[in-house]
Amino acid sequence: MTTSETAKRKRKVLAVTAAVTAVLFLSVILDLTQAFIPLSIKEAFMAVFGIGSDVNVTIVQQVNGPRVVMGCMVGAGLGISGAVMQAVFRNPMASPYILGLSSGAAFGAALAMTISIAFIPMVLTVPLFAFIFCMATTFLVYSISRVGGRVPTETLLLSGIAVGSLFSALVSLLTFLAGDRMQGIVFWTMGNLSQNGWEYTLIVIPLVIVGSLFMVNRGRELNAMMLGDAHAKDLGVEVKKVRLEMLIASSLVTAAAVSFVGVIGFVGLVVPHIMRILLGPDNRTLLPLSMLGGAAFVILCDYLARSVFTDLGILPIGILTSLIGAPYFIYLLRKRKNEVGWN
Repeated sequence: MTTSETAKRKRKVLAVTAAVTAVLFLSVILDLTQAFIPLSIKEAFMAVFGIGSDVNVTIVQQVNGPRVVMGCMVGAGLGISGAVMQAVFRNPMASPYILGLSSGAAFGAALAMTISIAFIPMVLTVPLFAFIFCMATTFLVYSISRVGGRVPTETLLLSGIAVGSLFSALVSLLTFLAGDRMQGIVFWTMGNLSQNGWEYTLIVIPLVIVGSLFMVNRGRELNAMMLGDAHAKDLGVEVKKVRLEMLIASSLVTAAAVSFVGVIGFVGLVVPHIMRILLGPDNRTLLPLSMLGGAAFVILCDYLARSVFTDLGILPIGILTSLIGAPYFIYLLRKRKNEVGWN
């Protein structure tokens, strides 16, 4: 790459970073204004710093603040996990849920809602079970795919689909048997940011940040692996080790993201595609920008769910991300298939 091309690429990365950051900042401020007492943008912004009436400060810092920060963490985690999955599998259709993670988490949450553990309140049991079963799904799929000390990518994908389908069937069974708790299961699988206070948000933040930094630090190795395992090995990459590390890290971040908010689809599928169209396939810049883009997408969807569809109440955010993400992904496949960095 020539000096002029390098400079041009740097300017493009800076421009995209500035644009995505601006969208994220605006979406955060707009989302902070949404409450039973609507706030102006100025009031919400000032309340972030504790300036304004006590009511405004309480709404922004104690009611909306945890939801918005949780949304940023969830979006960032799903965005970078999707980009990593697509690089690891060299498959543009890969996403954080490709290994059946969402189905495993949904089964754990549904199981927690249908049983009672005397010494653990349900408000903690649901995310705990969702996290445990999400991570357990990863190790189950990996162990099923292991053949003679090798883990072929195709077998891993097919195992994920099979295990995900099994857990989806079990969730349907539990929903059928849940009786008056059926509504809670259905609502959880739609995705929802509203039920989280700072105590839960502070649990998710370190898990997402540490896992994401670990994945960003492996950008060079992921670039090599996208060329094929043989080329990656020639470049000194321990393919088997890096693939396992990336699967565990992305699964950990995904589990942390969905445990408290439910299933929010298409973030990890669409956002990395958009970033790849804008920036190219270099994971050293793609991964951090996928984090920013994922956070902006989730917060923007949360704002729209609370401001546009008011007649329907608060629309579960997972519905809106799918309504926006699925048509756009179809558009990407049909119109931009030669520009997503896979040919």
